[in-house]
Amino acid sequence: MKPRSIVTAAVCGIAGAAVGLAAAAGTVYRKQIKSAASLRRLTDYADGYDLYAIDIAYDYDLDRIIAAGVRDDQAYIDAVMAQVLPGMPVHVQAPQFACSAFVAVDAEGRVRTGRNYDFKDDTSALLVRNHPRGSYASIGFAALNNLGDNTPLDSVAGRAAALMGPFAQLDGVNECGVSIAVLTLDSKPCDQDTQRPVINTSLAIRLVLDRAATTQEAVDLLSAYDMHAMAGRDYHFFINDAAGDARVVEWDPRDPDRAFKATPVRQVTNFYACYGDEVLPNQKNGELGHGKERAVAIANVLDAHVGAQNEAVAWKALRAAAQEPNPEDITSNTQWSVVFDNTEPAAAITLRRHWGDVDAFAL
Repeated sequence: MKPRSIVTAAVCGIAGAAVGLAAAAGTVYRKQIKSAASLRRLTDYADGYDLYAIDIAYDYDLDRIIAAGVRDDQAYIDAVMAQVLPGMPVHVQAPQFACSAFVAVDAEGRVRTGRNYDFKDDTSALLVRNHPRGSYASIGFAALNNLGDNTPLDSVAGRAAALMGPFAQLDGVNECGVSIAVLTLDSKPCDQDTQRPVINTSLAIRLVLDRAATTQEAVDLLSAYDMHAMAGRDYHFFINDAAGDARVVEWDPRDPDRAFKATPVRQVTNFYACYGDEVLPNQKNGELGHGKERAVAIANVLDAHVGAQNEAVAWKALRAAAQEPNPEDITSNTQWSVVFDNTEPAAAITLRRHWGDVDAFAL
């Protein structure tokens, strides 16, 4: 696969974002203005759905967001907005998630995570580089349609919405080599209430990327909270680290209290890993999920290269599980495919099955 030529954004557009935000808020948003000024477009596809990138320079208090209580999606958005852009009229919707994910290890012991983000509606993607004060740096991706603007350079509001990127990420890897990806399920949305602090789907991703140095630390972090699933759907998370400790974190749909489970796996799609033996391919399996045929396709590729699952093999596995558009299936239409390097944290991505156009990014 050949690397893409990168398309840079217009300087005058970036300057316009800074001027607009400055006029609205003076020096209050100094670091937000710096972040907005970093927004750029990296591809130029004819369909208008492109890859953008932003470097986050502003500070945030994750504990304060959690303390605000996020038992509904709007409460979460309000809590984030209160820190990121207080007083700014930015529309953000709750993220949607689908996908496939797996771990691959090459002959030198290098660990990688492969991930397809599948969703029926086309979207631009936002590469988010984040260096939070007192936490781990990370790189990952958000769907710009979840932020209300697929062409964020076209307006001040779009650039402002892109500032919400760290709180709408669907996947990522941090400087310790911990990666996380969210995948949707078919069960009733989890809404635990065991009197513990509550987090939601997006906060779980942010917590792990900011604070976990290993998969075990990520598991310990998430198990300490009640989970509120966002956007009227249920989810689980594929977590991997530099040692190749790959697990799926999920909340048992058969338990009235939605007990926390962390199941070691190599690959997973949109079905419960803790009940994987009961799930059949090429069909819906009720609350246990669907998409096992994609997990089988990934397994077939990985099994053929045991001990030598290099980056090329990871891309082959992603291609085997990728999906064409189907308006009747929310988990169709692969929007992006990414290979995260867990050993030397980095990301390589292609949009919408353009397998010959891969952009690589260091942390």
